[in-house]
Amino acid sequence: MKTTFTLAALGLAAAVVPSIAIAQQAPPAVIVVVDSDRIFRECTACKTAQTGLQGRVAALTSRQQTLATQLRTEGQPIEAAIRALNGKEPDAALRARVTAFQTKQENANKELAQSQENIRSIQANVMRQINARLNPAISQVMTARGANLALDVGNTLAASQAVDVTAAVLAALNRTLPSVTLTPLPASTQNQPPGR
Repeated sequence: MKTTFTLAALGLAAAVVPSIAIAQQAPPAVIVVVDSDRIFRECTACKTAQTGLQGRVAALTSRQQTLATQLRTEGQPIEAAIRALNGKEPDAALRARVTAFQTKQENANKELAQSQENIRSIQANVMRQINARLNPAISQVMTARGANLALDVGNTLAASQAVDVTAAVLAALNRTLPSVTLTPLPASTQNQPPGR
């Protein structure tokens, strides 16, 4: 009797285990691919931001060249005066000129470093704004196509054009994000790593 009960219990367990396993199976994958590089190159807000950032980088490069020319022009006579001493100690007036020149160099370096950091912060803020709208655009296209998985085309070995939804994602992103602001990251998000 005990053996019959044990066999019946095992038989019941064997019947239940496959049904549990079947219930826990994931649905079949319906995959779409998105070319994120193309999105970041071609979206309307992305192109506008790139143009604006290129202008800021060009202005920074111009300022860097201006400061370098000013410092070179001011530094050459000081350097000539020091060489003319032939190893002798400079007088107080020359030392004061050297100190003032070094202060100008330090201030120029600080100004350029702050400008570079400002541009990096603006780039991070642009990416934050784009990503905030890109992920919902991808989800919207996935839902419309009945997909349950989206992959970046750069992470695939091969994909059919039929599963590439980049154009649809790009259109959705352009509708929801016509432009971005070219401002530095808000102070509350500056320590967070930028996503893509």
